Amino acid sequence: GRRGGSPALLARLHAVFGPAEGLPGLLYPRSDRPAVLASFAPEVAACAGADEVSAGILREAATHIAEAAAAVCPAAGSRGGNGCEVALTGGLFRMGEPLLGPLREELARLVPQARVTTGTGDPLTGALRIARALATDGLRLPQHPTMLFVPTGDRPSGPVGAGAPDGEPEPAT
Repeated sequence: GRRGGSPALLARLHAVFGPAEGLPGLLYPRSDRPAVLASFAPEVAACAGADEVSAGILREAATHIAEAAAAVCPAAGSRGGNGCEVALTGGLFRMGEPLLGPLREELARLVPQARVTTGTGDPLTGALRIARALATDGLRLPQHPTMLFVPTGDRPSGPVGAGAPDGEPEPAT
């Protein structure tokens, strides 16, 4: 390939998808393009032990995952900040240590108050549980002006700073 590229990943690409030159024509017409690209992730993990480019890709992915967790976990010392759980769900985590090792490091750096757990069920089950709890007002998600929220009939909505019951600013709808 290209400068800064990975001969190991290029070899895996050839083995899985064929010549790199044909990849755009193979992928772009497909409606399942994200899934096809994601299917290559285990190849990146397989190369990561001996290939710095592959290891770097997984470190960057771990950083993005940890940043997403940090965005929704309350800060340590704040209300609810000591009980933050981060559930690792989804197929990416089946890659094991090539992703989990850097992820543990990034979570410890960015969200030291978080406890890493394994999800009980798949992502669809979790989404359904959250939707059910939101519909019955049985789930209180953190509220912050930068986060999306679902207003319910019994909770006032208004501009930022309208005065949420917990003293936090209430997001505008």
